[in-house]
Amino acid sequence: MEKGSGAAAGSSARPPPMPQLDEFPFEGKKPVKNPFVPIGALVTAGVLTAGLVSFRYGNSRLGQKLMRARVVAQGVTVALMVGSAYYYGDQIKLFKKGSSP
Repeated sequence: MEKGSGAAAGSSARPPPMPQLDEFPFEGKKPVKNPFVPIGALVTAGVLTAGLVSFRYGNSRLGQKLMRARVVAQGVTVALMVGSAYYYGDQIKLFKKGSSP
């Protein structure tokens, strides 16, 4: 019985305080959004779901084609992510260079 009370005493430590919004480390930075990345993720998830459903119903030929299409969609989504990070990263660097006092 005493072991249980020892464990309860150890769990009475308070969790660390939540950071305040005014202490947010990325203050003043606007997130860059590329609408094609979420669309690509949804297409990938949709093709994956369709492929798994076709496997479930025994249509393995269609399932294999859909799995290959999923790989292509996933590759395009990753390429869009890398491309937009590169493109917007250069714009942010140019903006910082031009706005420095």
